[in-house]
Order: sequence, then structure tokens, then C-alpha cells
Amino acid sequence: MVSTDRCLAFAAMSLLVIVIPGPSVLFVIGRALAHGRRTAVATALGNLVGSYLLVVAVALGVGSLVERSAALFVAVKLAGAAYLVYLGVQAFRHRHAMKVADLRGPAGPAKGTGRTVADGILVGVTNPKGIVFFAAVLPQFVNHDAGHVPLQMLLLGLIPIGIGLVTDTLWGLTASAARDWFARSDRRLSMIGGTGGFALIGLGVTVAATGRAD
Repeated sequence: MVSTDRCLAFAAMSLLVIVIPGPSVLFVIGRALAHGRRTAVATALGNLVGSYLLVVAVALGVGSLVERSAALFVAVKLAGAAYLVYLGVQAFRHRHAMKVADLRGPAGPAKGTGRTVADGILVGVTNPKGIVFFAAVLPQFVNHDAGHVPLQMLLLGLIPIGIGLVTDTLWGLTASAARDWFARSDRRLSMIGGTGGFALIGLGVTVAATGRAD
């Protein structure tokens, strides 16, 4: 239904987007620094469930509209790109607001696994980067001539979910292993925020410059 070339191209694009630390990755890192490995992994799993809910929403609704209208496609793409750049600028401007005390204080005691997964789902389903990626980029890799567009999107959506399962878990495990090192310096935390800001700006520019694949 979907050619191998399109799958590989979408996998490459997904990897490029996912490895950039966006809101969800920073959330996983923050939870890892605050509560450790178990919470980080549960958060990452919840985030991926939330992300796939976005895939379902796009496949059954937004995606069908976008793939039928070039004008709507451009509107969604440019609006999302502009918002990502805005988020990146804000993240960079407020990078010094990330404090060790914020991770140790307001984070509070570790929650149960179910609640932690639920928190991850909420972050995943409201992640602007995920919304833009699945609404504006996913439809480009669908083979319109083959039909069954929603099913193609659901299948293609499993590719970034699988990649995210690996990368988000690695981010969480790495952050939890290095939590003592990070927690000794507010400057190191601000570097995370600044890097995430630049990454979001770059992602916005990439989305704006991306065209249809058909």
C-alpha cells in the first residue's frame, strides 16, 4: 500500500524531527531529573501513546481535509511553522528560568505509574511539535493513488512512534543517570532550555520549507 521508498523517506524525516529535543523530550528529561529512571520511562511511554492519538486524529479528520486541499495544507504548514519558531524563541529567551529548585521543589513526590503515564499522554497529545508534524508532514508521504488514506496514515504513524520509543527512553535513561550532575548547576539546565529553543526554531524553518511528496 505504501512503497518502501516512502516509508524509508518518512522514517528519515521522523528521525530528524524526533532527535531534536522538543517539549516532550524536555518534559521526559525534567521528570527523569526529578524522579529517576522509572518515572522517566513511564512518562516516555505515555508521551508516545499521546502522540499516536494525534496520528489517529489526523488520519480520521484533519489529515483527510489537508490532503484534499493544497491551500489548507499550506495554511496548516505555515501556521504550525510560525508557532514552532515562536515557541523556540520563547524557550531561548526564558532558558535561565530553568532552576534546580524547580525540579526538586514543585515536582513533589513521585506519582504512581498510571498517573505518570497519564501525564505523559497529556503532554504528547498537546505537543505543538507533534501536532504540526503529523498534520503537515505525515500527509505528504501518503500514496494517494493507492487509496485507503486514513489506513496509510495509521500505518505510517507507527514509524515515528517506534523511533520515539527508542529515543525518548534513551533521553530519559541518560538524564536519570546524569541527574546528580545536572542538578548541581542551574547553568547546565539553562543550556538544555537554550538548545531546545534553537531546535524548535530549526524545526519551524524545516516545516515551512517542506513541500508535498506527491
